[in-house]
Amino acid sequence: MSLALGGYALSSSFSHLFAQQRLRRTPDQILGPFYPLEKPLDRDADLTTIKGRTGRAKGQFIHLMGRVLNVHGHPVVGARVEIWQANAQGRYTHPDDTRAVPLDPNFHGYGVQVTDKQGRYRFKTIKPGAYPAADGSWTRAPHIHFDVTGRANQFVTQMYFEGEPLNDTDRFLQSAGNPQMLVAKLLPPTKDFEPDSLVVNWDIVLLSG
Repeated sequence: MSLALGGYALSSSFSHLFAQQRLRRTPDQILGPFYPLEKPLDRDADLTTIKGRTGRAKGQFIHLMGRVLNVHGHPVVGARVEIWQANAQGRYTHPDDTRAVPLDPNFHGYGVQVTDKQGRYRFKTIKPGAYPAADGSWTRAPHIHFDVTGRANQFVTQMYFEGEPLNDTDRFLQSAGNPQMLVAKLLPPTKDFEPDSLVVNWDIVLLSG
């Protein structure tokens, strides 16, 4: 019995220690100059199609999914997850992006979702292209902008892709307190997805939810 009680006490100590561990909050990033001025009417989770059009967005399809959690690891239910991004050529659907790069008529680069009871969100989109920074001296790594609003917290950040060489020289990514927290895992597609698509998994941690 003493051995059993000793084991229980040890287990309880470990459980208490684990309960005290906190997740790190996802680092903030700048809003950027290309936040949509006019948001499209089509704001669902599939950015690869636009309602009323038969075409599909150009580029590699990605299935972007993850959870919104607080620092205690609890899911944030009903969080509003808003994303916007460049197209496969690295251009935004925004009047201030005037570069001589083609727009994609079947891609507006904006979507909104609300997390479910497990804090999960999910989008289908395309992998954005890289593009030159405003001063032209360096190149932005492919990334997707996020604006996340929970019950108590709201913040803006950017998600980057695992294995991108430009990650090492992207000044915004490298200026983050913990850059690796902004880099999403890439997984091969399951049989339910397009064979040449990618699954992108990225969890977001708010301070309190």
